[in-house]
Parts: sequence; C-alpha cells; structure tokens
Amino acid sequence: TTFLSSRLSHLRTQLHLILEKSFCSMAVIGAPFSQGQKRKGVEYGPAAIREAGVMKRLSNLGCGLKDFGDLSFTPVPKEDLYNNLIANRRSVGLTNQERSEVVSRAVSGGYSCVTVAGDHSLAIGTISGHARHCPDLIWVNTHADINAPLTTSSGCLHGQPVSFLLRELQDKVPQLPGFSWIKPCISSPSLVYIGLKEMDPPEHFILKNYDIQYFSIRDIDRLGIQKVMEQTFNLLIGKRQRPSHLSFDIDVFDPTLAPATGTPVVGGLSMCITEEIHNTELLSALDLVEVNPQLAASDEEAKATAGLAVDVIASIFGTREGGHNVYDQLPTPSSPHESENEEHVRI
Repeated sequence: TTFLSSRLSHLRTQLHLILEKSFCSMAVIGAPFSQGQKRKGVEYGPAAIREAGVMKRLSNLGCGLKDFGDLSFTPVPKEDLYNNLIANRRSVGLTNQERSEVVSRAVSGGYSCVTVAGDHSLAIGTISGHARHCPDLIWVNTHADINAPLTTSSGCLHGQPVSFLLRELQDKVPQLPGFSWIKPCISSPSLVYIGLKEMDPPEHFILKNYDIQYFSIRDIDRLGIQKVMEQTFNLLIGKRQRPSHLSFDIDVFDPTLAPATGTPVVGGLSMCITEEIHNTELLSALDLVEVNPQLAASDEEAKATAGLAVDVIASIFGTREGGHNVYDQLPTPSSPHESENEEHVRI
C-alpha cells in the first residue's frame, strides 16, 4: 500500500508538470501613453488593438489569459526641456518605472507578458521589468531607437530607449530626472535588431562600434528571413535556453499594410518573422507599439493597422489564422461504411 501510494503521488507530480508545461498562461497589459514622441493619437493604439479582437484571438489559442487592463499613469506637471531639446523626461521615466513593476510581477507569476502600448519609449519599462529574468532582446523596428540624449536630433524619447538599457553605453548617457531608477540590463551580445530601414549617423556608429548585430531590410531581402532568424537565434540562444523579449514596432511593415503609425518608411517585413519567433518556444514577453489610429486617412486604414497588430501577436504565440482547434488525434467514423455487396444490393 505504501509503495502504491508513493507511486500514485509520483505519477500525479509528473502529470502536473506535463500539464503545466503544455498550458500557456498569458498576461495582457495595455499602456496608453504618447509622451515619448510629438504626435497625438498613439495613446489610442491599445484600445484599437483590443477592439480588433486581440483577447479573443489569444483565447482561441487555448492559453489562460489574465487581463491587467489599460494602466493609468501618474500625471507629471509640465517641465522644461533638457538640453533645450528633450521633453517629458519625468513623465516618461515615472511611467516606465510603474510599467516595469507590473511586467516583473506578471513574469514572476509565470505569465508570458504581452504589452500593447502607445509609443516605443515604454520599452524601457517592459524590458527593465523582464530583464530581472535575464532575457535576450530582439528589436524589430524600422528604427534603431538607440540615440542617447546627447546625440538625438529630434529630442523624442521614443527614439532613445535602448541607450538607457545598454550596459556598454552608460558612460555616454546623462542622468535625466525621472530615470534614476533604471539599471542597465542588456549587453551588446544579447541584442539583435531586425528590419532596420533608417538609422541616424550616431546610431550607426553605436551599432558598429559596440559590435551590435543588426539586419536591415536590405539584409533580409538578400539572405531571406529564415536565414536571418537562424543567425539571430544562433547568436542569442546558441546552447543556452534563455527567455527572449521581442519589442515590435508596427512601422516595420510597409505603410500600405500598416498606414496608421507615426514614422512610416517604405518597404518592410512579411509575417514570416512572427512564425520563426514562435517556433523557438522561448518568447517570454512581447511589446507591440506605435499603432496610431488618428494618423489613418480612413477608418479602414485604422482598422487594418490594428488588425495587423492582432495578427502579429496571435502568430507569435500560436497560429497566423487564429481560432483553430488543437488536434491530438483524428476522429473515427461512428459506424462502419457499407460493404461493397451491401452497396450493390442497395442500388
């Protein structure tokens, strides 16, 4: 009896581990924020993605969902420009600090974390929160977003988030009000860019000087997306099995596919990239950013961009089409077919 009880207990433990591994849990966090850049409307991106059916698509994948809702952020009084150029630094800094805590709690709770956000400055918080769990970072974007506060020409913080996170750049980044909480958490060998179409001269210098791997749209056209992803994962993962963080800007697609975004550039990726990332089964957190419904020329354009964002999220975590049942066996007929003789008699 003791042996049987022990054996049953062992089997229950094994079954629990199998079920735990096969069942995915996903946290969805909305971040309606726009102060990392100058164009209004990107704060409505998360609502547009929700209205396009992101929760239903994720639910159809068979995952358990926890919806954190759309977070509200502590308002910050208007502040002077830093270096006569950079605006809203306290607002961006404080918002990211709050976001970092939420993402960290979600990942600690065993969830894969999906953040549908406004502008890309919020990646500071999502990556900082996730980086406590030591991820690699894949940055899919038209732009490198690695300008430092002293190299930026626009002053927009959504073009600078990676500079605050990269350990190798910390002697080049001044201490901004609102940013003192940030601890650099990503190293050059743990970062890969995919889809770059435009780089400022300082950004190009940083990527070359610090030996950061990147694949431009031209590289992808030349090598093919499968080869690019193979090289990416060989570099980041190799023999390690570490979680990955994907920060995905919708402007990496051609403007004909994603017109409702703030910094569109002609040319772009196909959806094949999302399937390649899904196949690794190592993605632990995703940011989907820069959907701006107010920049669409029509309601159809706004819905098309939000719908594409939903397709990206669903494809990364499951299937491009979404809503399919998972098969573990084929159905069998409930009754045998007529024999050939019976068929002749019936005729």
